[in-house]
Amino acid sequence: MTPTRYAFVKANWHAEIVDRALDGFLELIPADKVDVYDVPGAFELPLLARDLAATGRYGAVAAAAFVVDGGIYRHDFVAQAVVDGLMRAGLDTGVPVLSVSLTPHHYQETEHHRAIYSNHFVEKGREAARAALMITSTRAGLSRIAA
Repeated sequence: MTPTRYAFVKANWHAEIVDRALDGFLELIPADKVDVYDVPGAFELPLLARDLAATGRYGAVAAAAFVVDGGIYRHDFVAQAVVDGLMRAGLDTGVPVLSVSLTPHHYQETEHHRAIYSNHFVEKGREAARAALMITSTRAGLSRIAA
């Protein structure tokens, strides 16, 4: 049977923006079914996502981060490593691990950009919740077929 609890892991870098993804996620999945975890930054997401998925307690794990171009060639490899690590965590554990990681090319620390990306993260949180609900439902259906 597929667990009906969900884990939501979020990076603390740009928390004022990233936390909005959790807001969107909780619009569709009740808070009492979601365990929330914080990590320092995006790079730490895959490890904790894998550990949480491996517990067998969660039907899906969502991971949120905002990886910005700080003017040095670092954000590209961080973003790629995070997405690859999250995919590997899901494949290795058999539990869906969903990415809510965004990497804008031209982010600036302005009120305008903070508002744009904050709103975008709310929608991305909703999308992750829809995906979590759909994949757990689909997998529950598969387990009934296999039985």
